[in-house]
Amino acid sequence: MTLVDSDTRQSRIVEFARTRGRVDVASLATELDVASETIRRDLKVLAGRRLLKRVHGGAVPLETAAFESGVEYRSQVDLAQKHRIAAAATGLLHGAETVYLDEGFTPRLIAERIAEQELTVVTSSLLAAEALAHSRTVTVLLLGGRMRGRTLATVDHWAVDMLSSLVIDVAFLGTNGISLEHGLTTPDPAVAAVKGTAVRVARRPVLVAAHSKFGESSFCRFARIEDFEAIVTGQELVAEEARRYEELGPVVIRV
Repeated sequence: MTLVDSDTRQSRIVEFARTRGRVDVASLATELDVASETIRRDLKVLAGRRLLKRVHGGAVPLETAAFESGVEYRSQVDLAQKHRIAAAATGLLHGAETVYLDEGFTPRLIAERIAEQELTVVTSSLLAAEALAHSRTVTVLLLGGRMRGRTLATVDHWAVDMLSSLVIDVAFLGTNGISLEHGLTTPDPAVAAVKGTAVRVARRPVLVAAHSKFGESSFCRFARIEDFEAIVTGQELVAEEARRYEELGPVVIRV
């Protein structure tokens, strides 16, 4: 094949991965009418460009400045792990009266679990606010601002200004990537501004992140690892890697 053919095929592979959430070697080989070894070479190239991440039998998309997964995809990936993380995170409230819930699917799961508690919840997430809409015990403060359709969350200076004026007991935050080299990152500068503000105004910032986020980095850094009191993740994160993050300060809880 020519270089143009190769580039076109690889572009289609990235498009398929972002649309479907995952691609596998055998299906791509059939669909694109090439050998499996050709697909494996393509995936290696795309992983080197940090557009895809290799997994057993195929690849999944990496989130970049040009691509960020939406709510539907997040609600399907690492789902059992996210439920365990949400349950463990809820156990870290320790008498908190005010809680911040970040955008994302795991914070939504946390919202469902705290709906019967006496709390004031501040959130940028319409998903989290909706989960608490009928609670008789939780007061919800929804940050104003521009709504991002991909994540159903608010951003920009309205959200940042409102959040900056508060003092939060516990903030549960997600991330698109966490790495020893770059800390916590996300593709969108507007999202990074809200997340970074939440870290600063919280007495106890807690990261809730599936194991697949570790070792990854995105476009905008919003916090350092040592800014967090705790990191709650799945037992799928190997203990040795967890210890490397724990050495920087936060307690790492694998569930």
